[in-house]
Amino acid sequence: MRNKICFLSGNMLKVLAAVFMTIDHIGVLIFPRVALLRYIGRLAYPIFAFMIAEGARYTKNKVRYLGLIAGLAFICQLVYYFFDNGSLYMCILVTFSLSIVLIYAMQYMKRRLFSTEASAVNKIISILIFLSLLTLVYFLNEWLTIDYGFLGCVAPVFASLFDFRGVEAPRLLSALDNLYLRIGAFGIGVLLLAIETGGAQYLSLLALPLLLLYSGKRGRLKMKYFFYLFYPLHLVALEGIYILIHLLK
Repeated sequence: MRNKICFLSGNMLKVLAAVFMTIDHIGVLIFPRVALLRYIGRLAYPIFAFMIAEGARYTKNKVRYLGLIAGLAFICQLVYYFFDNGSLYMCILVTFSLSIVLIYAMQYMKRRLFSTEASAVNKIISILIFLSLLTLVYFLNEWLTIDYGFLGCVAPVFASLFDFRGVEAPRLLSALDNLYLRIGAFGIGVLLLAIETGGAQYLSLLALPLLLLYSGKRGRLKMKYFFYLFYPLHLVALEGIYILIHLLK
């Protein structure tokens, strides 16, 4: 029964999120007076954010995963800088790079806390590492303008709260590691972000029913690099259209 209801693969969800994101950016750059485009765009962040947490959960090479997202963030920042008069606005991939760092730190902390071999000192150090990085991300958001702010960085971490893969957790806790609880915890992060931001951001909660249709599987096609390239390429294309429109006026 679940397989029939939960029919959206990770690829399908990310395609939907890419469509929502493109609609949102069209609203920002080309049709700024059409509020509906921005409303639709609110659905993109929660889907991408949850899939970032899923990527951090399932990746076989954590360093490469973080490196790819951070590398793309650097490329996109160059696009913003050259096309937006030297803007230092930190794009969503910067947000997600920080999310991945926090998720890795939290998973490291879990492994140490539940390990029977880790000493008390190691357990305390793992807690301090996570709290230090969390504090650093908070102050980075105070110093820089990062897309979706501190809670935007933290929301994917909520999706990893019940992730006990590779953790020697008690059976009771391990039993909590299921897709629905991960989506539920993530929903709290999305709600907190909506409360902080207000306005149209509450519409992002409408993405949660789509996540509940997630099958937990990637999908048949290997589309990883398509999604990695889509973000910077669609930005360049839309910025080019924006410049062309203004040149023709």
